[in-house]
Order: sequence, then C-alpha cells, then structure tokens
Amino acid sequence: MKKNKRFKWWLLSLCSVLVVLFAFLYPLPYYLELPGGAYDIRTALTVDGKEDKKKGSYYFTAVSVGRATLAHVIYAWLTPFSEIQSEKGTTGGYSEEDYVRINQFYMETSQNGAVYQALKLADRPVSLDFLGVYVLDVAEDSTFRGILNLADTVTGVNDKTFKSSKELIDYVGGLTIGDKVSVQYTSDGKQKSAEGKIIKLSNGRNGIGIGLVDHTQISSDVAVKFTLDGVGGPSAGLMFTLAIYDQLIDEDLRKGRVIAGTGTIEQDGSVGDIGGAGLKVVAADKSGADIFFVPNNPVDEAILKENPDAKTNYQEALQAAEKLKTKMKIVPVKNVQEALDYLRQQ
Repeated sequence: MKKNKRFKWWLLSLCSVLVVLFAFLYPLPYYLELPGGAYDIRTALTVDGKEDKKKGSYYFTAVSVGRATLAHVIYAWLTPFSEIQSEKGTTGGYSEEDYVRINQFYMETSQNGAVYQALKLADRPVSLDFLGVYVLDVAEDSTFRGILNLADTVTGVNDKTFKSSKELIDYVGGLTIGDKVSVQYTSDGKQKSAEGKIIKLSNGRNGIGIGLVDHTQISSDVAVKFTLDGVGGPSAGLMFTLAIYDQLIDEDLRKGRVIAGTGTIEQDGSVGDIGGAGLKVVAADKSGADIFFVPNNPVDEAILKENPDAKTNYQEALQAAEKLKTKMKIVPVKNVQEALDYLRQQ
C-alpha cells in the first residue's frame, strides 16, 4: 500500500510539473499584447549630428507583443490593459521572421515620411523620391502569386511609373477585371517584368492582388540619422515628425513638457490610425508624459459592418485614460499641423 501511495504521489507530482510546464512554456496560436515602453526620441535620432538640449522631450510609444502561453491567457483575463490576439490578427498570417521584416519596411517608410514632412514644414529643401512599392503579400487568387514575393519592389504597371502608391492603386483600380497587365519589378537587385490579369479584390476594388507599402528615398542636405534596434512598424511617424521639426526651428514648442503620442504620418501630413492606442496610453502615463497625441479618424465602414462597437483610436485612448485616472492630456489630431497648433497655443 505504501508503495502504491508513493507511486500515486510521484505520478501526481509529475503531472503537476507537466501541467505547469505546459502552461508557461507551450506556445499557443495567440499573441499577448501589453503596454510597451515610451522612449525619448533623442535616443533614437539626430539632426545634422547635433545634440538636442532643449528642455522637455518627445516620446514615441510601443506595444509589447509576444507569443502567448496558457499562463499568458489567464494573466490577460485577470489583468487590465492586456490583450490576447489571434495569430492571424497579429501577424497577418506571416511567419514571425516575415512579420518582423515587414514591420521594418513600415518603419523605413515612417522614417522617410517624417523627415519629409518635418523638413517641408520648416521650409527646408527636401524631396521624397518614390521608388515603387514593397510587396508585402500576394493574394491567393492573384495571377502574380508565385511570381512576386515578399520584399520585391513593384516599379511600374504597363510600363507606367507613379509618384505614390495611391497613384498606382488608382491606376490598376481603373482597369477592367480580366484585363491583361504587365508589372515591372525588382527582385534581388534584378529588374524583371511579368504578365497577369486584373482581379476583383476582397475590398471590392479592382487590382493585381498584392499587399504593399511605399518604397521611398529622401533627398536633402539635412542629415537625419535614426538609431533604432528591435522597433518596427509605422506608428511613430507623427512623433518623429514633431521631434525633427522642433530641431529645425528657432521656437520653443516643448516648453519643458514631456510630449508622447502615436500615429502614422502620410505624404499629405495626415495622421493615420494605429493599433493598441489604449496600451500606448498606459506606456506614456508610466513615463510621466504631460500630453498624448492620438489619431482621431472615423472608423472604416467595412470594420463597422463586422464590429458595430469598434472604436476610434481617440475613443480607445480616452477609455484607457479614464481607467488610469491619469492627469495626462489626451489630444486628438487628424494631421501634424493640428499637433503643432496645439503645442503653440497651450
């Protein structure tokens, strides 16, 4: 009997250990999203090699993303300001390696857009040269599937070149389903061309069926150097723009304040939506920020059809700020000029 009891206790202990190991170590097809850090942009970029000594600072914010285990799922259920997302919802169905690489493309586009906007606002000579679009994905029903691949750059369609991805999208959107179309692109440094057809996209428009982001290059006599490691995505565009612009003008916009925020930056100066607005509010609050800029754009109708309760970035940020009972001012913006006007007036 004693041997049986010892065996049962040993088996129970072993099972307990295995359950604990499973809970903490076995990866599930989900990702845990938590408030990341808020980072002083002076540690991430320099303008003309000069040190920024003005009082106050600009912070960009991040979300911490990691593969979830059962323990993470339980933690998220019990803890505010933590979210569990499906694997596809987080990575878009890409491998982790491709997901990181794609976010680097977005970061590159964000940096170039920020430099362009900041220099243009400061009346400094600058051009944003459009080199084409990075291929991020090829739809299952695209006739270019198996031809175009991740990181290829589409430089033209039907031998036409474009000044922006919008021009390219508008052009192919004006073609008829089934029309033959040739795509000029570079792959591994080699110029190539391939033929396919126009298809109906999932969003209802006509196109060639690729996910894309601008491949651009800045031309300017102002040297802006970024030193970022392990940070990807486009969401720091607005804050990069403000930080660069502030170093090009003889004006005190910061007034000693810690100014955090999030939002992409577009070629026309508009501020685009991002993910994890509420989580970024938490990160900014922990850093002691006085102001938090957040995009204030209406929710896309297609998203509202799927989720009638979907919130704008501003609404998400306000909700998080109310839960935190923070004194940090949540400031909605639709473009970079609104952010500059606020800093000048307050």
